[in-house]
Amino acid sequence: MKRFLFDCGTRDATASLGLLVLRLSAGLMMLIGHGLPKVRAYGMLKEKFYEPDFFPLSLLSPQASLLATITAEAVASLLIILGVATRPAAFLVGFTMVVAAFGVHQSAPWFVKPPDILVAKELALMYLVPMLALIVSGAGLYSGDALIRTDARRRRW
Repeated sequence: MKRFLFDCGTRDATASLGLLVLRLSAGLMMLIGHGLPKVRAYGMLKEKFYEPDFFPLSLLSPQASLLATITAEAVASLLIILGVATRPAAFLVGFTMVVAAFGVHQSAPWFVKPPDILVAKELALMYLVPMLALIVSGAGLYSGDALIRTDARRRRW
């Protein structure tokens, strides 16, 4: 279980520096731009938040759906920034972005076309891409995962 949760992936210094920049930029943008505003506006959002219409997420109330989104966008983003349990946290954020793109914005076009179209799937998919990269690669050498799992074995893939 420890390997699944805390495997940092590559230990190459150059690749790890790129992963650090990716984690910090995507994590901070998600946390500051989406997670914290939802935490602050919880009282306003809890009654009218999006309820997915596909099973099993259709069983969630608006409050539970909002709490799940806050968990992904605030808590998991913070874990990504710190590089702790990065792969599971990136999966949570990525799953939330899939629900946002194909659930919340299902009827929206793919791309933003100002000034007419300002809501589109594009932003959610742009957050999904770095999460997929982190799921595949791990957090890298400069992360909490590397501090937690310090085995010196060389990965072969």
